[in-house]
Amino acid sequence: MRITDLLKADGIKLNSSVSSKSAAIEELVALHDKCGNLKDVAAYKEGILKREQMGTTAIGMEVAIPHAKSEAVKAPALAAITVPNGVDYESPDGAPCKLIFMIAATMDGDVHLEVLARLMQMLMHEDFTGKLKAAKTPEEFLDIIDKQETAQFPEEAAAPAAKKDGYQVLAVTACPTGIAHTYMAAEALQKAGDKLGISVKVETNGSGGAKNVLTAKEIADCDGIIIAADKSVETARFDGKPVLSTKVADGIHKPEELINRIVNKEVPVFHSDKKADSSSASTDGESFGRKLYKHLMNGVSHMLPFVVAGGIFIAIAFLIDAIAGAPQDGNFGSATPVAAWFKAIGGVAFGFMLPILAGFIAMSIADRPGLLVGFVGGSLASIGATFAAPGGDSTSVSGFLGALLAGFIAGWLLKMLEKACDHLPRALEGIKPVLIYPLAGLGIVGVMMCAVNPIMGVINTAMTNGVSEMSKNPALIVPLCALLAGMMAIDMGGPFNKAAYVTAAGLLSTGAMGSNEGPFMIMAAVMIGGMVPPIAIALSTTIFKSRWTAEERKNGPVNFVMGLSFITEGAIPYAAGHPLQVIPSCIVGSAVAGALSALFGCTLMAPHGGIFVLPTIGNPLMYFLALVIGSVVGMLMLALLKKPIKENA
Repeated sequence: MRITDLLKADGIKLNSSVSSKSAAIEELVALHDKCGNLKDVAAYKEGILKREQMGTTAIGMEVAIPHAKSEAVKAPALAAITVPNGVDYESPDGAPCKLIFMIAATMDGDVHLEVLARLMQMLMHEDFTGKLKAAKTPEEFLDIIDKQETAQFPEEAAAPAAKKDGYQVLAVTACPTGIAHTYMAAEALQKAGDKLGISVKVETNGSGGAKNVLTAKEIADCDGIIIAADKSVETARFDGKPVLSTKVADGIHKPEELINRIVNKEVPVFHSDKKADSSSASTDGESFGRKLYKHLMNGVSHMLPFVVAGGIFIAIAFLIDAIAGAPQDGNFGSATPVAAWFKAIGGVAFGFMLPILAGFIAMSIADRPGLLVGFVGGSLASIGATFAAPGGDSTSVSGFLGALLAGFIAGWLLKMLEKACDHLPRALEGIKPVLIYPLAGLGIVGVMMCAVNPIMGVINTAMTNGVSEMSKNPALIVPLCALLAGMMAIDMGGPFNKAAYVTAAGLLSTGAMGSNEGPFMIMAAVMIGGMVPPIAIALSTTIFKSRWTAEERKNGPVNFVMGLSFITEGAIPYAAGHPLQVIPSCIVGSAVAGALSALFGCTLMAPHGGIFVLPTIGNPLMYFLALVIGSVVGMLMLALLKKPIKENA
């Protein structure tokens, strides 16, 4: 094991001004903690101090190597400081120490002895220690060690040349819907690897499950892993390997940069506290907003199949009753036996929407123990449980908003409970996941939802009634539909797009079982807003050919199919290449289509499907007209913004 595998730039502090041995130990322990090397800082420090009580770890020549083997260590690691003025470390030769390495070792094996022996061999060279003391940056410090290690142990330096037959870089791609972004990022990374001459394997976490799954041997042999995902993926299997976690969009737009960061060893080593079947993702260095988005999208991605399949079954029930001429009263959708069957089955699937959403949000936050609190919280939100009516109160149903609250807050509360239980005796490890977490989690989410449901129920009812009233007033519903439809084109599958879609799907759950047309109008506007961008691109590459390259023109017609299928991501390559022209044009086109859809009174009972759910669209001819007008507006605006290009002959 090479020193540079254990020591990272964040674990190095140059020109320290510590004035005592205890201060030096404190600073080195803090560096280990900063790098995420420790499970328990206090326990590890106690181990270091116990070792020092047995005799100083200063070796003379102005060098000290404190070390400890402890259960508080996640994985073998090093930290280092230089002290220009020296510090009294009780050295055998009486000289102050100016260079101090601290070894953190796990209880299994004797890694600390191997590292200690290697450091001792290297530090015997005074010119080497002199260079380390004079280093100006952590990167220079590491480079000096790497060169010395290569010179002293040449057989290891030659080993990488004869390296594994496997892959140098591994990757995992995942997006909330698991349809377009997942595979576009995988393709981009694969192509970038081929271009750079670097072997790359990509696992796709798509809507049909994980494909091209990374094996344990491939993970062990690779240089590092790229996780380009907007939802949580299983990461515990990457423990001890360099892991670069980023957005799925970066996998599409910056594949070469991501691969080069892995190859150039610019990525920190990932350490997991979870077991190998964990699905918790590394979120180190991510903003709070980014973490929120990933947790939400983890819930949304698992919720979508229930929403789509259940929603389409309910839409079919309404369609059957409409064809049969059933009166549009409170029994509409269940008036005929066949319609009643479809509505009942669809209702069961749709009923899982809120528990699934909340359950997988909470699981993303608190791992597997979070699943219980989320599922129960989502169910309690859907029935409106209160302290007075734990079995449910129709006036306190908090719906979509309550499920979101249950997923996030219950998940965080359980995460806090897990941390609190870390201090319990080890003898209780086995019963924590099967007794303590479920029992305490159920109590937490039960009390929480019974307390908040009456409040959230009022908000949910007001929102539902508000949408119902807005649907009767074009001056209100048309701008709202235009806004949500325009959002679908801002980032074409990104946060704005998903925010608009989740809003529509959440509202759809309030209208799917009743007669309120407002949610159906909003769903229609959101879907048409997602259909316009690819179609506008396809029209432009067909009619205004001089604006596009031969390659862009060749791929353009495919966007007719993608647009009609409600796959907005078909426009992404064009938006990435010409953002200032494509994105504003698509936003305007989508907003126009959404506004017209609302103005024409179009409705949509199915939350997905594009042209394939045409029979479930209310006022379909006018809906198609709105789609055509919006797409043409987008195309014409694009023609104005994008100048003709001159291609080389």
